[in-house]
Amino acid sequence: MQAQMLAPAAVLVVWTLIVMVWMVPSRFGAIARLQDKSALPAKPGVRGSDLEGVIPDRANWPAHNHTHLHEQPTLFYAIAIIIAVIGAGPVDVLLAWVYVGLRIVHSLWQMWVNTIPVRFALFLLSAIALAVLAVRAIAITLFADPGAVPV
Repeated sequence: MQAQMLAPAAVLVVWTLIVMVWMVPSRFGAIARLQDKSALPAKPGVRGSDLEGVIPDRANWPAHNHTHLHEQPTLFYAIAIIIAVIGAGPVDVLLAWVYVGLRIVHSLWQMWVNTIPVRFALFLLSAIALAVLAVRAIAITLFADPGAVPV
């Protein structure tokens, strides 16, 4: 079950890379369509956040989601590794896939529609799945049989 527990984490990494690539045409396309190029920041070291209010909000949504994929999911990666090392069960693997599936749906919703009630519901459901995984990680590490762990 160790490999099966790591598969959802690998999928979420690939999804994060897809979103990273997705944000490039979104932002550059919006910049290319700007009527008034003088609205663009002219300072050195411009950051993506400097485009807020300059290009349409919708063009920034993929970047916002990319940032989100580097926040809560970092906890998921740690939990997935902890559970995989100790020994994942079918429930752990299922919860990991539920978490990843909800994060992908959350991403798509944020990048295409971005209404807060649905986005928050998706976030909350994924957070619940993550919390259950975290509690399971604590339980299996606290109550692990030291003699059963491979050296």
